[in-house]
Amino acid sequence: MIRRHIENHLLYEPDVVARNRKPLRQPALSTWELRFGPNNRFRVFYDVDREAHEVYILAIGVKIGNRLIIDNEEIEL
Repeated sequence: MIRRHIENHLLYEPDVVARNRKPLRQPALSTWELRFGPNNRFRVFYDVDREAHEVYILAIGVKIGNRLIIDNEEIEL
């Protein structure tokens, strides 16, 4: 499910703002965030290299309330 959503949302125009895709204010974990899943609970943090036409997935997390969990660790928001 997660891989399919990432491919569907980031294959074309990963650096275009959409309802569930936004640039992040710096400093941040990445330059972009994608939200999806039930209640938008999943978060994908990624960077885009426009010249190379590549997307780099930096982290995938779960948002529970106002807590973000990545690799079993709570991340400060």
